[in-house]
Amino acid sequence: MIGHRTSGGGNSNLMTPARKEGDAVIASVRGEIDLHNSPELRGEILSLLGEHSPRRLVLNLAEVPYMDSSAIAVLVEAMQKLRKTGGRVCLTNLQPRVKSLLDIAKLGSIFLIAKDEQEALRGSD
Repeated sequence: MIGHRTSGGGNSNLMTPARKEGDAVIASVRGEIDLHNSPELRGEILSLLGEHSPRRLVLNLAEVPYMDSSAIAVLVEAMQKLRKTGGRVCLTNLQPRVKSLLDIAKLGSIFLIAKDEQEALRGSD
């Protein structure tokens, strides 16, 4: 497990501790992500990217029933940072509402969308 901390120094309520598998860092996100807590998610994701420089960031969204545009902006920022080094953001276990939001925003094609973590790890860049 890869530990990570929030700006307050404690464990995040939005993300489980990440783990590294090969060139990927995998973390689960949980809860509704909106304007109020998306800055915390941003901090967690940027911290993981800065500390571990993964080729793939795999985010399991099974426990995310809803996210707004501020959460989408966080995911896009992570994707842009990884693209600079040839990396990808993989989103797994999308709930219907989240998948619909990505589809409406026409962002489903810029992220690698996988059924589960195993499929994301098998996927080629």
